[in-house]
Amino acid sequence: MIPIKDDNPVGRIPVVTVVLIVLNVLVFIFQLFMPPKVELIFAHHYGVVPAWLTGLGQIAYPPEWFPRFLTLLTYPFLHGGFLHLGGNMLYLWIFGNNVENAMGRPRFILFYFLGGVLSGLAQVVTAPSSEAPMIGASGAIAAVLGAYLVLYPQHKVVVLIWLLFFVRLIRIPALVVLGGWFFLQVLGAGGEGVAWMAHIGGFVAGLVLVRFFLPRPMVLH
Repeated sequence: MIPIKDDNPVGRIPVVTVVLIVLNVLVFIFQLFMPPKVELIFAHHYGVVPAWLTGLGQIAYPPEWFPRFLTLLTYPFLHGGFLHLGGNMLYLWIFGNNVENAMGRPRFILFYFLGGVLSGLAQVVTAPSSEAPMIGASGAIAAVLGAYLVLYPQHKVVVLIWLLFFVRLIRIPALVVLGGWFFLQVLGAGGEGVAWMAHIGGFVAGLVLVRFFLPRPMVLH
């Protein structure tokens, strides 16, 4: 089930969402020109390495100057491949524009980065001795998804259903799409290679924090 768009138009250009997408793409292009060894070092320096933050393990390529805690702000801008980047940016575009419109640009910027920090910390807490660098905007975007679910649970999302020879576009409520997404993250928790707890932590953070970032007054749907 792949979301294509939502039936929730915004009245102005989502400047922050567009800028975030552009920055992610530019950093990824920068990564593409790195030799594999250099890209690995880059990920260790600017991704979140739990063992580096907690001091409970070693790190293969410790940064010589970059403060450890700042990696919680930089890791969402690094991605591991075209599908990783494309999937994240698709979700950010579909759901981020509405959350930005509801919160206003300054609040949305703060919310996005806070979501990234909290999702990163969720992964660190659950795997404090991990020496693998965590990269990707999934955690920050998960916070955006949680906020969207609170704000617009009944708005329809157009999704692509693809099962072998069955291909169809259908419109279903955001509650089903995003609730289903969260359920898959919970099912995947404990699996290797994906920062499942960052996704879960970011989503929960979005659910809880969204109300504190809305202008007053605003009626939730």
